[in-house]
Amino acid sequence: MVSLWNRSAAALGIILAISLVGGLLFGLIAALSVFAAGAVILAFYHIYHLAQFERWTLSGMDTPVPQGSWVWEQVFANLYRRLRMRKEAETNLAATLARMREAAEAMPDGMVILTGDDHIEWFNWHATSYLGLNPEHDIGQPLANLVRQPEIIEFVAHGNFGEPLTVKSARDPRLTLALQIIPYGTEQKLLVARDISNLEEVETMRRDFVANVSHELRTPLTVLCGFLETLETLPPHDPELPHFLKLMKTQADSMQRLVNDLLTLSQLESPQNPLRQEPVDIAALVRNVYNDALGLSAGTQQIKLQINSTSKILGSESELASAFGNLASNAVRYTPHGGTITLSWHNTGDREEFEVRDTGIGIAPEDIPRITERFYRVDRGRSRNTGGTGLGLAIVKHVVLRHQAELSINSTPGKGSSFVIRFPAARCLP
Repeated sequence: MVSLWNRSAAALGIILAISLVGGLLFGLIAALSVFAAGAVILAFYHIYHLAQFERWTLSGMDTPVPQGSWVWEQVFANLYRRLRMRKEAETNLAATLARMREAAEAMPDGMVILTGDDHIEWFNWHATSYLGLNPEHDIGQPLANLVRQPEIIEFVAHGNFGEPLTVKSARDPRLTLALQIIPYGTEQKLLVARDISNLEEVETMRRDFVANVSHELRTPLTVLCGFLETLETLPPHDPELPHFLKLMKTQADSMQRLVNDLLTLSQLESPQNPLRQEPVDIAALVRNVYNDALGLSAGTQQIKLQINSTSKILGSESELASAFGNLASNAVRYTPHGGTITLSWHNTGDREEFEVRDTGIGIAPEDIPRITERFYRVDRGRSRNTGGTGLGLAIVKHVVLRHQAELSINSTPGKGSSFVIRFPAARCLP
């Protein structure tokens, strides 16, 4: 605008100079007439461009800037440059907002932006899933009118922002949500809903694990303590002494098996225990498992061995021996006298399979998905009487996973079961 003022003043100066020259040559009236005509022309010139500017402002900011002449050319050029800078800034801001929205949508947590009076300004997709909000209708609505859980409304209105609220999702009762409020700005609040169902499940498993271990150890410890108290009162050569000692050893062996299985599971789950990569002669390993099963059965069942593959497996021999041994010992424990157990190692084209098939008591279909959980027992009393720790199939599952193999379980109650470990071609060696 300094340029506009300077040039306009210069133009008036030129008109004044011409008027003075005209006055000297033709008199005062001529001078005034020349000055008045020049001033009118200059004023009309500015009024014309001001009218263009006014029409442009009324037509909207997206309309092209007018094309001016002389001093107004620079004015409109400056205006165009400012508008272009503003549009670039708006474009960059819009792109930044779009990236922020995409990032917020990608977050695994539900997020809701609330005003000071708890009206919804914005929310992401997970908030729709967790809290049942509708993006087409709920923007601008009070949160209390849309969320039908009083504890959430009370938490948002009066809650302690430092402590999260744990609730079940009204939309999906299987979800457990941890809600937290983060105040920001002057009065705005960010409501964050996080799915902690897996954490809750892990915590439940931890509690169950501690309870199960305590329960499994309590019985043999109680028996041992009882016998020790009895031994204190017995004379040194009492005929019952060998019987008591035998029972005590049985209970001690039970606790030792449980502790050993717990240590095995701990090693299998430890990230500091990488899988050993060694060629394992599975045929020889299966023969050892077969001999152990014969000793455990003591002739009460018919145990068969079928080997038609010489392939080796790349992995850990001790872990595979533990998994195979657990499957074989389970078959012996749950197969009645006179039943048949078949251990087989065979090739199925591009894969190798180890199978334990029995004619035992079988497993109900509803129990099969959970049979590999720690301490899960179809019949708790009968399982304990067979001498199992409740951890054998959990060990099998972890060994199978560490070898990228698959465990397939098929069973019919009263007819028997089949456990098959299928190894991927990448682990099979000639």
